[in-house]
Amino acid sequence: MAGSASVLEDDSLLSRLDRGLLKIERGMATVSGLGAFMLMCLAVISVVGRNGFNEPLRGYVDWIEAAMPLIAIFGIAYVQREGGHIRMDILVGRLSGRPLWLAEFLTTLAVLILMLLLVWGTWAHFDRSFDFSKPNWSRDSSIDIGLPIWPAKLVVPVAFSVMSLRLALQLWGFGRAFLRGEERPAAVPLVQTAAEQAAAEARQIQGHDG
Repeated sequence: MAGSASVLEDDSLLSRLDRGLLKIERGMATVSGLGAFMLMCLAVISVVGRNGFNEPLRGYVDWIEAAMPLIAIFGIAYVQREGGHIRMDILVGRLSGRPLWLAEFLTTLAVLILMLLLVWGTWAHFDRSFDFSKPNWSRDSSIDIGLPIWPAKLVVPVAFSVMSLRLALQLWGFGRAFLRGEERPAAVPLVQTAAEQAAAEARQIQGHDG
């Protein structure tokens, strides 16, 4: 969903579920941001240690590898909710009404099927790494300082599971909009026009100024 989007809210069950899931998604996106910030701090420590004390941070590459799934994947459901993922809008952008909601429903269904398969595959990948009987509950570890790898592997199916819940809600929203012929349904990302985008940015700037 390229460009800027807005998500409308109402008193329906779908909208209440949307707002409830949004709290989880915002928390995950916050954790992802904190992970990126911590990596920057580690980079500073490593550079200072190398240049100032000839002793870079031990296991720096291991920590980066462990944090990458957290940074790259943990916030994808929040981005999906806000309509921030990139897509080709050449065709869909020309549609409106029921044809638009049908196209959105079919593409969302395809992505949901893919995500469910990825949840299954990534969970199996995590399960091969996790073992209560092993040190640090891990069958494998990083090369340098021996960090257990299963926490990084667990991040992926968790993030994909939340993404699947988000897609299921959007599938419900697009399907309901198609059946009812709604123009601006709730709980799904609605692509904004250039004027709406500018107005939203102006309101945001005014809010910061206030």
